[in-house]
Amino acid sequence: METKLGLSEERIQKARELAARIVEPVMAFVAEHTSVTVERATLRLAGADGADADGVPVPNLVVDQCKGLLENGALIYYVNALVRTGETVQGLNRLIAGGLNVASLPLGDRAALEAKARTLVEAFAARVKANRGHRDAKLEAYKGRNHSPLLYVIVATGNIYEDRKQAVAAAEQGADVIAVIRTTAQSLLDYVPYGPTTEGFGGTYATQENFRIMREALDEVVDRQGRYILLTNYCSGLCMPEIAAMGALERLDMMLNDSMYGILFRDINMYRTFVDQKFSRMINAYAGIIINTGEDNYLTTSDAVEKAYTVLASQFLNERFAYAAGLPARLMGLGHAFEMDPTLKNGFLLELAQAQMAREIFPEAPLKYMPPTKFMTGDIFKGLAMNSMFNFVSKLTGQGIHLLGMLTEAIHTPFMMDRFLALDNAKHVMNTMEGLADEIEFKRDGVIATRARKVLEETVEFLESIDRIGLMPAIAQGHFADIKRPADLGKGLDGLQKKGPDYFNPFEAYLKNELNLAD
Repeated sequence: METKLGLSEERIQKARELAARIVEPVMAFVAEHTSVTVERATLRLAGADGADADGVPVPNLVVDQCKGLLENGALIYYVNALVRTGETVQGLNRLIAGGLNVASLPLGDRAALEAKARTLVEAFAARVKANRGHRDAKLEAYKGRNHSPLLYVIVATGNIYEDRKQAVAAAEQGADVIAVIRTTAQSLLDYVPYGPTTEGFGGTYATQENFRIMREALDEVVDRQGRYILLTNYCSGLCMPEIAAMGALERLDMMLNDSMYGILFRDINMYRTFVDQKFSRMINAYAGIIINTGEDNYLTTSDAVEKAYTVLASQFLNERFAYAAGLPARLMGLGHAFEMDPTLKNGFLLELAQAQMAREIFPEAPLKYMPPTKFMTGDIFKGLAMNSMFNFVSKLTGQGIHLLGMLTEAIHTPFMMDRFLALDNAKHVMNTMEGLADEIEFKRDGVIATRARKVLEETVEFLESIDRIGLMPAIAQGHFADIKRPADLGKGLDGLQKKGPDYFNPFEAYLKNELNLAD
């Protein structure tokens, strides 16, 4: 991409080299470990589904039965039960929900178990390939009909059936992406609820049935609107790989997927969540799902001017983590945000510098740009003006995924009319300035270009300091978002497991092969 900012290619490459060095020891740790949710995700890919009379999901039942045996992986015991009982996957799920302990059955011939597992992998692969094929066909049929950037709105009623109505309305008003916000604190649940739900708080539970309901609803809109409508949910927290598995099976198109977010803002143990992130991203890569990362959240606790370099540094790290999981750049929705104090003199120029810098450094990534929230006061007229400036910057700098700002931010969860006004504003601003980016050049010694080069240099220096001490110690010391998270604390650490010599996970092996990942 042609640079308008005069950024140093040498310094950009230096940042990428540092990110690769920083990530390498983390990935070495990840390669040797699994977790309870990685194993549950593997079971879900194999078809494990349903729940017992108390609502405990079948994947959780199986993994709980494998306590003390998890170094071998949970799938070997599930597959062994299929062979021993002669049941179908659905039949075995019913037996497990009824009380069958698969870990109590003697293991049969390894070759027979491996052969049976291959049939499960093949069934998973066929379903996901069909999902990818459907998405690609619709995107090709309606090529050029979506907005650029993609206009992204949220629904968050707590009731999946109300979410469905609001999502359809938003799509018909012009939204390209519908995100279903998760119920408060679901990221801290070490299980995925079963079935449709109607009683979430500040959002709706992420379940496979809820995914299916929303995907079906949006598919009904696609042909009417002549645009493919993308569906998003949250693949983060203690069940990252499981939600990725559900998204792959039900054809979600985007997923918020960032371990740093969970570590910093949900106090999830860093060892556990780095392990979970790798497998979840492998699934997303295979399913063609765009990940969205959470760098914008750093600016809720840190100043957006002073700590802008932490956002760019995290983008470099997330890029490297994504490559290590097989994700191509076109599936990396690296995050950033329009979050500077609106009273700051030349603040608009600094925001523009940050957005243009991200676009030039990550030219292939569909960058996820977040709207003003931190300084929204409830003054809807000022809020609308701030969102208009945000819309302007997003279009001018060629962002990929544009999460619409709501004029009622800081007042309430958006109503349907709030979304309509947000969509109307964005479409107006972006239409009337369609070709402006091609007309604009930046002074090499001006405020915008100087600011961008300064942030890049600060980022390199920051990454050099992280390289010296290591990523995990840096997180523990509060170098990101001014939040300290010790490596040996945090939620979910007890769910981490070192792999044994006989660890069995043919889904992981299949994904590595398909994504050309080294062991």
